[in-house]
Amino acid sequence: MFVKLNLPEVKLDLRSKNDRIYVWDDIRKKELLLTPEEWVRQHVVHFFITETGTPKGLVALEKTLKFKDKKRRFDMVIYGKDTLPKLLVECKAPDVPITNDTIFQIAHYNNVLNVDYLLITNGLSHCMLLINHKTGKLDVLEEIPEYKTFAGS
Repeated sequence: MFVKLNLPEVKLDLRSKNDRIYVWDDIRKKELLLTPEEWVRQHVVHFFITETGTPKGLVALEKTLKFKDKKRRFDMVIYGKDTLPKLLVECKAPDVPITNDTIFQIAHYNNVLNVDYLLITNGLSHCMLLINHKTGKLDVLEEIPEYKTFAGS
């Protein structure tokens, strides 16, 4: 039903109810409707925990933030052990291309969070960015770094 992603395979806890598929979210501790975007988000969460060494307790999903009197909801933030946000992730459904508009969206969120690392993904392609706060430029990284690299631990 859902496409194979360019991320390690994950055995998700899926349930069917009323002809809909739900997934257990171990971070938010609740069942969620399994949309294509949620499919990507769950794979990204598991990737960070299992592949980069990110502590599960330092991952936040779909939290509201306020930007210029508007409420927005980010997909994922990973915090450092100092409890400051370190990496902001924007997930899209696999059929949604990563464009300049997506980069603009995550940059707006980052005006509030002020992290150094941004990841934009649709599960098939990933755009990992490092912000150079001195120059204001974005450097594209070839790989997603380990937790200790982006979190400074």
